[in-house]
Amino acid sequence: MKIMLIEDDMDMQELLKNYLINYDYEVVAFDKPVWALNELQKDSNYSLVILDLMLPQIDGFDVCKKIRERSDIPIIISSARGGIGDKVVAYDYGADDYLSKPYEPKELVMKINAILRRLSNNISRKVIGEFEIDEKSMQIYQDGEPIELTQAEYRILLFLIDNRDKVVSRTTIANHLGESYSSDRAIDMHISNIRNKIFDDPKQSRYIKSVWGVGYKFIG
Repeated sequence: MKIMLIEDDMDMQELLKNYLINYDYEVVAFDKPVWALNELQKDSNYSLVILDLMLPQIDGFDVCKKIRERSDIPIIISSARGGIGDKVVAYDYGADDYLSKPYEPKELVMKINAILRRLSNNISRKVIGEFEIDEKSMQIYQDGEPIELTQAEYRILLFLIDNRDKVVSRTTIANHLGESYSSDRAIDMHISNIRNKIFDDPKQSRYIKSVWGVGYKFIG
């Protein structure tokens, strides 16, 4: 589970990061909110954000608002500003929970687990056109029929659907798979296999459009 920590107090950042790692969370920490926002825009694999309010460059409330405008990712505010007014604003801007410093790191873990458990219990299938995605079972259906995909094909098709109507480069797809060494030809072969399985003729594509010299775009 990948968590983003936005905290400019380096001692606090190190404390929380090391504590969460002990609970098998992958933690990527930022002390500058601009970098964190750029990272969230590039990487959609984060499960939760822990956000301080007293930050350089951009106030934490504005960071919270910007994140919520782009994503439904859960946000836990971790701040020394513990007044009721601050909490009201945080929730109004889209925060899911609020912890007033100082607090025991164990309390943060409890809140993270509660939010992720609630989300897991509420996950339902996403429907995009004639495709239905069940991320819990890692299965994609087309017109109600399961598509027999390899793990790599499933991840690529889901990634393209999640970024539908956007051009995604072969390099971005390879990085998403965690296979940055994969050649363009390997990615093209995965796409060809997916097209065969969803009955998508590349010459008259209904779903995956080739963008010459760049990559692919899902248009379903």
